[in-house]
Amino acid sequence: MAPMIEDDLQGLRKGTVKSKTSVPDQQSSINITELQEIASKKLINYGTKFEKDIIVKTKGLYAYTASGHQVLDFTSGQMSTLLGHGHPEVVNVIADHAANLDHLFSGMLSPPVLSLANRLTSVLPQGLDRAFFLSTGGESNEAAIKMAKVYTGKFEIVGLGASWHGMTAQALSSQYHFGRKGQGPVMPGSLMLPPPNTYRSIFRNADGSYDWEKELDYGWDLIDRASCGSLAACIVECIQSSAGMHVLPSGYLRALKKHCEQRGMLLIVDEAQTGIGRCGDLFASVDFEGVVPDILTLSKTLGNGIPLSAVVTSDEIERVCSERDYCFYTTHVNDPLPAAVGDKVLEIVLRDNLVENSRARGKQLKDGLLKLQQRYGCIGDVRGRGLMCGVEIVGNREAKSPAVDLARKIADRMYALGLWANLSSHASFSGVFRIAPPIVITKEEIEQGLDIMEQALKETEGTLPLYS
Repeated sequence: MAPMIEDDLQGLRKGTVKSKTSVPDQQSSINITELQEIASKKLINYGTKFEKDIIVKTKGLYAYTASGHQVLDFTSGQMSTLLGHGHPEVVNVIADHAANLDHLFSGMLSPPVLSLANRLTSVLPQGLDRAFFLSTGGESNEAAIKMAKVYTGKFEIVGLGASWHGMTAQALSSQYHFGRKGQGPVMPGSLMLPPPNTYRSIFRNADGSYDWEKELDYGWDLIDRASCGSLAACIVECIQSSAGMHVLPSGYLRALKKHCEQRGMLLIVDEAQTGIGRCGDLFASVDFEGVVPDILTLSKTLGNGIPLSAVVTSDEIERVCSERDYCFYTTHVNDPLPAAVGDKVLEIVLRDNLVENSRARGKQLKDGLLKLQQRYGCIGDVRGRGLMCGVEIVGNREAKSPAVDLARKIADRMYALGLWANLSSHASFSGVFRIAPPIVITKEEIEQGLDIMEQALKETEGTLPLYS
C-alpha cells in the first residue's frame, strides 16, 4: 500500500487525521481517488459493481463516507446488521472474546457455543432440537443439503426458481437466480420448481388472482418427470430476497412440506434474512407459517454482521447422520467468538421485544410505501412482511413493463439525499428496491427514510406522479 494511504488510514483509525470533511467521531483526509484507483487495479471482481464512495465509519443505522456523506442504511449492510452497526453490547462481546476466547480447535467446546445452542433450540419447536455453527449462509446450506443426502441416502435436490442459497457447490446448484454460469456442470440431481411470484406469475384464476396452488402442482409434476427416483430434499426461502423480495403466498410452505412428505423428502428452510425477528415473527417458517422444517438454516441476522450461521435439525436426523459418518468439519465450526455474538443477538432480540418492534415498524414502513405507490405511477408493486419490503419500479403499471434505468436514477437520487436502499436490477424483472433496515429502527427513522424516498421520486423525471 502506498505510504500516504497507509498514513491516512492509520490516522483515521487513531482519530488524529484532520481534513476539510468531517465524519462523526473521526476526521479523514483519505485520498479517495487513490483508493478508487487501487480498487480498480488490485481487487478481483466477484460479481458486483463496486460503489464509488469509500465507507469509513458505520454507527447505528448510518454509514459515513470518506467525503463526509451520511447515509441511512435501509439494508442493514448485506441484510445482516439486525441490531444496527456497532451495537454497544455486541461490541463488548466481540472485544471480550477477542481478548479471552476467540478461536479453538474444531473438536473443542466452549460456553458460548453451548449457550447459543441451548438458547436457539429453546425458542424453536420440537423437531428442531440440535444445532451447530458455521460462518456463512452458503456454508450452512451446503451442510444442510449434505445432511439431507446422508439421512435419506438419495441425491436429488429441488430448489425454487429465482432462489439464492450461496456460492458453494451444492448450494449454488440449488439456486436459480444468478451465479450458475461459467464453471461447467453443476451438481447432478439439481431440479427446479417455478418461482412463486404473486406480481408477475402467469398462473391466474378467472378473477386475475394468483393461482399458486396450480403453479406448485404443475412444478411438482415436472419434477416427478425429471427425477430419476432419488429425491432427497427441497430447499426454500420464505421470502425470495435476491429475486426482488417475493413473499411465499400464505399456505405455500405447508403445501410444499406436504409434497416433500409424499415423496419421502426433507424440507430445508433457509432463513438467512427472514430469521431472528426480521419479518415480525421470530422465525418466518415456524412462527408465521406454522411449519416445522426438517432442517433450518440461519445466517446473516444471527451474527449481526459477524460471520455466523447455524444448521438446526431433529434428534432423529442427527442420530442417523451421526451413525452414517456425516462429516462437515471446518476450521471455524463452533468457534466461540461468533457464537458469543449470536447468543447476545438472540438475547437482545428476546429481551427488548424487538420482534414486536419489527412488526410495528414494518407496518409503518409498508403503509408509507403503499402511500407512495398511490402518488407515483412508476411504483408497480409493494410487497413484504415486517421489516423486509420490496418496491418494484415499472414504466407502465398496466403492462408491468420493466424500468431499470428509471429505478437506477431514483436510487442515485436517494443516495445523494442520504438513503441507501439496495436496488436489485436483474434482467428478469424491473428494478426492485430491497428494504430491510435494522429491527431496532425507530418511528422517526422510518419516517426519515420514507421522506427521502418521496423527495427522490419527486425530483426524478419519469416517476409518473399521480397528483398535482
